[in-house]
Amino acid sequence: MTVERIFDELGHFKRFQACLYFAAVFQAIACGIHYLASVFLVQTPNFVCSVPGNITDVLYGNLTASSLEDILPVFKSGTGPLVVKTTEGAQWELSQCRSALRIDPKYFTYDFDGNKTATACDGNFVYDHTEIHQSIVTDWDLVCENEWLAKLCQPTFMLGVLIGALVFGDIADRVGRVRILMFTSVCQFGFGVAVAFSGNYYLFVVLRFLLAMVSSGYLVVVFVYVTEFTGIKVRTWTSMHVHAAFAVGVMVVALTGYLVRVWWIYQIILSTCTSPFLLLCWKFPETPFYLMAKGRYKDAQTLVDAIASFNGIECKLKVQELLEPEEGENGGALLDEAKEPSRPQKKLSILDLFRTWKMARRTCTVWAIWFIGSLGYYVFSLGSVNLGGNQYMNLFLAGAVELPSYLVGCFAMERIGRKKTCAPSLILAGISCMLIIVVPADIDALAIALAMTGKFAIALAFGLIYLYTCELYPTIIRSLAVGSGSMMCRVGSVVAPFCVYLADVWIYLPQLIVGILAFIIGVLTLWLPETLGRPLTTTFEEAEALGSEPSKKDSALGNKDAEEGLEMNHRKAKA
Repeated sequence: MTVERIFDELGHFKRFQACLYFAAVFQAIACGIHYLASVFLVQTPNFVCSVPGNITDVLYGNLTASSLEDILPVFKSGTGPLVVKTTEGAQWELSQCRSALRIDPKYFTYDFDGNKTATACDGNFVYDHTEIHQSIVTDWDLVCENEWLAKLCQPTFMLGVLIGALVFGDIADRVGRVRILMFTSVCQFGFGVAVAFSGNYYLFVVLRFLLAMVSSGYLVVVFVYVTEFTGIKVRTWTSMHVHAAFAVGVMVVALTGYLVRVWWIYQIILSTCTSPFLLLCWKFPETPFYLMAKGRYKDAQTLVDAIASFNGIECKLKVQELLEPEEGENGGALLDEAKEPSRPQKKLSILDLFRTWKMARRTCTVWAIWFIGSLGYYVFSLGSVNLGGNQYMNLFLAGAVELPSYLVGCFAMERIGRKKTCAPSLILAGISCMLIIVVPADIDALAIALAMTGKFAIALAFGLIYLYTCELYPTIIRSLAVGSGSMMCRVGSVVAPFCVYLADVWIYLPQLIVGILAFIIGVLTLWLPETLGRPLTTTFEEAEALGSEPSKKDSALGNKDAEEGLEMNHRKAKA
């Protein structure tokens, strides 16, 4: 009766599907790369104002040097100025955004009680190139009064992510999944390389915004694509592990950032990492779901035959059979329904998610999980470089801990339940954030371990919420529930960079915000109903009854029905 029968005949994850899956997911690595690339693109090294003339001597506390480059690696803003002497005999006190000329100094000492003439830097700075050889900050002097321009890069990128998900998700339903996969893949490569050659800040931001749109578009559509090419038995695993490819992209960013310290070379390398995919994507077939939905039955039959041949299976399945009702009880019921006159259906809106107090509480909690999942994910990722120790290793670990989290998530939600997996994960993330705050500043290893624990927990909850939302709402409003939750997720991703920047106010403020929210939302999640072992609901009454009494349904049947909802779920997947 449905296209799902194809997988019963051809296999749920045989050779054909496996090749397509790993090829499509390979390009998803590029999405993780571009989402986190800004961590090293907009790095700000130590810097101070420059002075006219050649410097002969430098004082910083008890330290002396003959050039600014020698003293900048140990310079800390807010601990006092650098005092320099030029060949002309002038003495200057230098800070990051101001310089002061000493008037008639008698001796060259660090402390000076005489008169000074203070001036702004006027765009002349000296940067420490020990760690960062070249970034957009050093190229375009995005410091002091222009610092906000550097901090605007990631939020504008995330805004592009939001818009791209909306635009390409809709277009993919109109023109097909493969065309969007090809278009966004080519544009990811083109825009990614173009960013490296942007001659000024504003062109850089525009190109990154376009890159965000196509990266988001690919990530949304690839969820749908792999979902529509894999059977029910493996769909939970295949969809969850698209997130794992994203995590690999984060690890690639860390490794490339460590090896390449010049931003435009770094950008080119990241943009070409997945370029081999461009040679493959032109051969991708359209999904059987899309072909059948558009009435392209001949193409669908050709695809079925090709899959059967590649998988080494003799299949006599005809596409026409999928259009005919199956005989038996279900088929008879469908025929009876077909005879009844169609009744006009009420058009549902987002307000129906709040139609009763019980549904309103559920929706608010689900939206909160989507929001904190995205906020926490990006705060842990973007903020990992501020934890102390080696920033490249920190970001690499932030990506690496995601891989086991998805494995644990898949096992846990099938055995102990969705709620009992999601709630403890959020609470653990919250506790980890709180503990980071009380760890002594000189114990970097412990702070990093706690941050990685938080990232593990938040990634687990974030991967689970897609399926959980799908199961908490009835069929008639399920797409709207997942779509609205996905929008809250993107709001969280836009807010995340601003939250990370609050570290300038207090180094632990981002962790405090995420920790409090994660803990509170984790506790609220305990009041959500458990959906493990229950079939997907079709009416509001059935959805509201979830959790009101123990499940009488067969667990296997419930899990199978829940997995069927993943196709609808991932049409609104994360950006």
